[in-house]
Amino acid sequence: MKNKANRQRKQKLDRRTFVKTLPALGVAGLTASSFPLSSLAQTPSPAPAQTPTPSPSPTPAPRITKEMMHTAEKLFGIELTDAQEAMAVGGVNRNLDSYEANRKIDVPLDTEPAVVFHPARAKKELYAPKTKFRFGKTEVPQFKSVEDLAFATVPQLAELIRTRKVSSTELTKMYLGRLKRFGPKLMCVVTLTEELALKQAADADADLKRGKYRGPLHGIPWGAKDLFATKGIKTTWGAEPYRDQVIDYDATVTERLRDAGAVLVAKLSMGALAQGPRWFGGVTRNPWVPNEAQQGSSGSSAGPASATAAGLVGFSIGTETLGSIVSPSSRCGVTGLRPTYGRVSRYGAMGLSWTMDKIGPICRGVEDCAAALHAIYGPDGHDITVGDAPFNWNPDTNISTLRIGYLKAEFEPTPNPGATEQQRQQLEQRRAIYKTALETLEKAGAKLNPIELPKMASGSLRFILSAEAATAFDDITRDGRVNQLSGQSPGDWPNTFRTSRFIPAVEYLRAQRLRTLLMMEMEKLMSQWDVFVSPAPGSASLLVTNLTGHPAVVLPCGFIKDRGDDLPLAIMFTGGVYDEVSPLRVALAYERATNWHTMHPKMDFAS
Repeated sequence: MKNKANRQRKQKLDRRTFVKTLPALGVAGLTASSFPLSSLAQTPSPAPAQTPTPSPSPTPAPRITKEMMHTAEKLFGIELTDAQEAMAVGGVNRNLDSYEANRKIDVPLDTEPAVVFHPARAKKELYAPKTKFRFGKTEVPQFKSVEDLAFATVPQLAELIRTRKVSSTELTKMYLGRLKRFGPKLMCVVTLTEELALKQAADADADLKRGKYRGPLHGIPWGAKDLFATKGIKTTWGAEPYRDQVIDYDATVTERLRDAGAVLVAKLSMGALAQGPRWFGGVTRNPWVPNEAQQGSSGSSAGPASATAAGLVGFSIGTETLGSIVSPSSRCGVTGLRPTYGRVSRYGAMGLSWTMDKIGPICRGVEDCAAALHAIYGPDGHDITVGDAPFNWNPDTNISTLRIGYLKAEFEPTPNPGATEQQRQQLEQRRAIYKTALETLEKAGAKLNPIELPKMASGSLRFILSAEAATAFDDITRDGRVNQLSGQSPGDWPNTFRTSRFIPAVEYLRAQRLRTLLMMEMEKLMSQWDVFVSPAPGSASLLVTNLTGHPAVVLPCGFIKDRGDDLPLAIMFTGGVYDEVSPLRVALAYERATNWHTMHPKMDFAS
């Protein structure tokens, strides 16, 4: 009765008040203090030195009440419970601050939103001719058993297969065995594709015997983030409502890697609907600290990063919307490449944010990433966002000829006034590691110049992602299946999807127009530099470049003490739009000058 009375009281809100309320309604979920780790990894607030206009902070007193929201729900076609309204109201008010911040920025009338309409589908004729891919000089590892090759890089495995010193079937059986042995402990495997893998491996071996070599990925076992469609095999998206989903076609990435001769051995775990490392099987673990759920693999590409770091696959493919290649790669000590937005077709991949989703490889070396990108990039006649710019890899570029900047302020952070002694010590460790990394780069030929990011706040644009994600999963929000997800806290997708129904179209499109201005500012910056260097994770550039679509590669640069454990620390190289070659080449120079990529977790545990 009490609940019914509350409903009747809410319904007394008159129409005039309701109309006045509509323009102010906001969205929850993507704020500096409560941001879901979606494809997506946790991103820190931009550094003050680079963003003079910080993301707005929560207002003490809510201007939008539960009663106002309840009336608006009638127009939006949803009905929330009292508890759901109470959970959402904070986010609605926080995002009202974002709208007001955006309104204060002048947007020229001729600024179009950062969305593109294509009246016709992309055409297959748009394929750019691919040049022949080649690796740099590769040192072939010595091995007594195939198990010794578990942590080998793609160039090493490729040479062993090409010269028939090891067969694809032998490698595939070895990796399948490791997936069975270590996968359950790491919670990184959703589905083993054993039958398919053994057939593809046998085909690869047969092709080689006939003299047909498909290229650098021929016969190499790989793992797919479980959002890529695989015909006849479950594609669960890591989420309870889809755990038995089987899609009747292959994603473009799946097809292209099959055509390149690669062998699919497993569908790897991802955060539920691309949020963080938690899926319906549990929290994907970091192989460096397999017993620590709180220090899991991070980001929704958690499974690919964990499996690659643990030597369970030759390489893997993940996705990023706001950090989910960069963050888990950094956490697990592997190399991740986030290509330019529109570089790789997303056909057959779960969509989260149509203007931000990107597909890229997670590997044990820089050239591994280059080889994987070479196999999967380019138009396919399905994804109309994909451009036809070529990717011409050259492992021998002299990096002294490249214009390289670095975000000096981010490499020299100062502790917060209230920092603990442990936090201060950890900050000093980071500074020392990054100082050595920059010195190593300079010795390798890089001429580093201090730079700053554009002085334009980007935090208030985050709700672009939540608006698109809520649209993608509106059906399960309406029919209640979203309530099956294990994550039901204020920062999880169910609350974000519900509150995102309150985002006005006008505010969304204004944010997209501001995004266009941000893209123009980044273009000015990148016209002066081929590459810029930043810490990873922790750089304000992560949010900026995911909004602007720039490519980045991340790789390990040392280890830092964290709660008694030695965990990998990473460095990131960002390049211009459609120029993955430059950051990959600088990253390769750094990799060749160090041995961090050769260090692997001790796999002395089993399921």
